[in-house]
Amino acid sequence: MGQILELPKRRQARPNAVNGKVAPPRRRPNKDTRSREYLTPGEMERLLGAARTSGRHGARDRTLLLLMYRHGLRVSEATALRWEQVDLKAGHLAVQRLKNGVATTHPLRGPELRALRQLRRDWPETPYLFVSERGGPMTASNVRKLMTRAGSEARIGFPVHPHMLRHACGFKLANEGHDTRSLQHYLGHKNIAHTVQYTDMTPDRFKNFWRD
Repeated sequence: MGQILELPKRRQARPNAVNGKVAPPRRRPNKDTRSREYLTPGEMERLLGAARTSGRHGARDRTLLLLMYRHGLRVSEATALRWEQVDLKAGHLAVQRLKNGVATTHPLRGPELRALRQLRRDWPETPYLFVSERGGPMTASNVRKLMTRAGSEARIGFPVHPHMLRHACGFKLANEGHDTRSLQHYLGHKNIAHTVQYTDMTPDRFKNFWRD
């Protein structure tokens, strides 16, 4: 009798497969890669310094991160900024919030005004503040990449992402003692419960717990 050939066994689907197709890897929870979701003022100084030197358009990149930090901007709010929202003479920035946030007008301080005037000289032919080499507005992907590059250059010690700048803003202002209601309006929160997370993180709440 001839040898009986055994048919190959059908390969089992991988554990992360869906309907026999390989699914993309699951996103790891933030707590698995970093212990906090904000940057300290010292880390922000290092990040801004690294942004100026780590890319081809350092002045633009640093100004972008500076405005996101000082005004608690989401990445989509920052990339959508237009020059018509900026009053360099009066020193005002009209902040349009997303996610049903409350629009507000913020003061612009000296470091921001100097950076914005330089940005205007470097990129004079565009309605948007932050543009790519092709002349269109920067994308969220552009910002994530420059943030990763600057974070690595600054040796932050853990992966960073653009939304950490908004958290860094809230944490810094709350830690300086600004009241929760003012902080709510500054960040454009409709629900004050979203603002309380920053006051909950401030260590000054516990400064009188031990007296040595």
